[in-house]
Amino acid sequence: MIEFDNATRTFARKVAVDGLTLSVPPGELFALLGPNGAGKTTTIKMLTGLLRPTSGAVKVCGIDLTADVRRATHALGYVPEEPFLYDKLSGREFLEFAAEMRGLERATVKERIQRENGYFELGDFLDDLTETYSHGMKQRIVFASAMLHDPPVLVIDEPMVGLDPRSVRMVKDRLRERAAAGTIIFMSTHTLAIAEEIAHRIGIMDHGRLHFLGTVAQLQRELASSHTRLEPLFLELTSGNNGRPHKETERRLQVEN
Repeated sequence: MIEFDNATRTFARKVAVDGLTLSVPPGELFALLGPNGAGKTTTIKMLTGLLRPTSGAVKVCGIDLTADVRRATHALGYVPEEPFLYDKLSGREFLEFAAEMRGLERATVKERIQRENGYFELGDFLDDLTETYSHGMKQRIVFASAMLHDPPVLVIDEPMVGLDPRSVRMVKDRLRERAAAGTIIFMSTHTLAIAEEIAHRIGIMDHGRLHFLGTVAQLQRELASSHTRLEPLFLELTSGNNGRPHKETERRLQVEN
């Protein structure tokens, strides 16, 4: 379970995330959406232990990230928006390094690399230095490294940036498979079509607050809109909000908590 309990993060006088309360259960593929400056990146950084909440709490698998960040982050796999690799390592060496950092036994590492190679089709470039990789190739290696240790929670920031259509299909299929096996997928993205296609629920942030939480069909009903696609619904909500969550979302969150 991922739990944000009234999590707030401020920078001087700026409130980046304001009282976020949200739970994501095992097996859910959740997409966090919002315009630039909405608070998505700060939310991701709190979830991955890169930032502490100013107040409130963030928990992963029941572990408070502020109290025990090392144990909490061990339960995470993280794919950042900008993939970082060591240029003078091959893809295979990078994956071996990532596996060792996660404490995988040597006998397991080879099998896990072969497994992810099968999913992401890494074989053609796995033994080349990563400095020769395209952005899309780097992204595929980073996805593989995040899944080597079978984390119960996978956090992904802009998963499809720089990927060609074939790679996008690989990633979508892998995320669906992981969610079906019980992994929590927490994804932040500007690609509304991807969120609409694969997410079980979406959350829409703006001005640091959660303005909607639910399915696309629920968003349509709550806005009483004639639109059925996520893009026009998203634009309708974020262009017309007044700094408060949608009244039905606010009511539902109060009931759930």
